[in-house]
Amino acid sequence: MSTTLPTTGRAWNLVRRPDGWPVPEDFALVEFPVSEPAAGRILVRNLHLSVDPYMRGRMNDVKSYVPPFALNEPMTGGAVGEVIATQDERFSVGDHVLHDLGWRDYADVRADYATKVDASLAPLSTYLGVLGMPGLTAYAGLFEVASFKEGDTVFVSGAAGAVGSQVGQMAKLRGAERVVGSAGSADKIKLLTESYGFDAAFNYKDEAPVVKQLREVAPEGIDVYFDNVGGEHLEAAIATLNVHGRATLCGAISGYNETEPVPGPRNMMSIIGKRLRLTGILVADHAHLKTQFVEEVSAWIRSGELKYDETVVEGLENNVDAFLGMLRGQNTGKMIVSVGK
Repeated sequence: MSTTLPTTGRAWNLVRRPDGWPVPEDFALVEFPVSEPAAGRILVRNLHLSVDPYMRGRMNDVKSYVPPFALNEPMTGGAVGEVIATQDERFSVGDHVLHDLGWRDYADVRADYATKVDASLAPLSTYLGVLGMPGLTAYAGLFEVASFKEGDTVFVSGAAGAVGSQVGQMAKLRGAERVVGSAGSADKIKLLTESYGFDAAFNYKDEAPVVKQLREVAPEGIDVYFDNVGGEHLEAAIATLNVHGRATLCGAISGYNETEPVPGPRNMMSIIGKRLRLTGILVADHAHLKTQFVEEVSAWIRSGELKYDETVVEGLENNVDAFLGMLRGQNTGKMIVSVGK
């Protein structure tokens, strides 16, 4: 048990539901009281916080697969921190844990919802990225949902992000014939082809339509599409997928901040003619893969075969800036907010 606990902490509240793109005025950093945890709970000093695209959807008051953020209450999200007080025999002061009470510096966590993580195996921040939810999303989405097989040609949109950068590398490590990706800057294209092992990549912000650029880098078509962007990218992928192609629909960040419904692909009939399979993914459905995922991916990391990047923003006060920057594609790899050492 700890005897010198903080009496107050800080947390980000959603104070107004965004209309289109979120703005700083939609959020407020507020103080809240901190006290000894109750039975079955632990008090955690957060060290690293996650900001992710799905959080934008939770800011809308609409029914979805997770409830929306409540107004004037702390938001939640992935976090890694150090236990500073415990009322549960499974945890000791000094343990490092992964939990979902992010967007704050201190978290009173139900012990059942915390998972111990080992800083000696990998940096703690990686449990929010390559060894965490984004990494498992990439792993499950490629190998289970898309039924990837050796010799496939794979296209990944948003390929320099936390999920996409792992999908492409995992496909190469499992024997893909060709892996291509899209990203939003020349620097990211260089990263994909020179560091992550993509065979080719294109800048979707160039004037040429996405479908034209995709066909140039995948002239024989694609067998698997991993979608993080939606919109024009999904339409281009449907046009380029080979017969019996498979697509994992992970995200559609191109439409998250639109105020009107985004039109669907105009070539839906091709899904029938090509006998395509398009399947959505929620990572929670694939928890049974977690042990296998950690074993295989951590080995790839240790061997140097799989690389990862993090964009780190320092300070809880900059949490909103990090979130907005992530939505604008300012991150390479996983966007992390570090709030302590």
